[in-house]
Amino acid sequence: MAKILLVEDNEMNRDMLSRRLLRRGYEVVIAIDGEQGVSMARSDSPDLILMDISLPKIDGYEATRQIKSDDEMANIPIIALTAHAMAGDRGKALEAGCDDYDTKPVEFKRLLGKIEGLL
Repeated sequence: MAKILLVEDNEMNRDMLSRRLLRRGYEVVIAIDGEQGVSMARSDSPDLILMDISLPKIDGYEATRQIKSDDEMANIPIIALTAHAMAGDRGKALEAGCDDYDTKPVEFKRLLGKIEGLL
């Protein structure tokens, strides 16, 4: 069973995504801000990270850069999740080190395909 770290500050989004992932058989651990996300990426060794971009303390871009710059965590795939679907946002997420990008509101079937593709 793959372990997914969900880094999301919005309680409704956390609840919806975590429940749907659990039903699909994934183990889910949750961080509520960017700093906690980096810390849990290190301590929990997830197989994949779903990273919200708009986070308190440090944003998802910076959290991703910190994770990808650490040799022990650099190979963990990260999917950026953002409500900011503006031109250039996908490129900014990939430039920060994300392996893929998806928009909110989350279309779960599409996101699941991206998760399975990276795992």
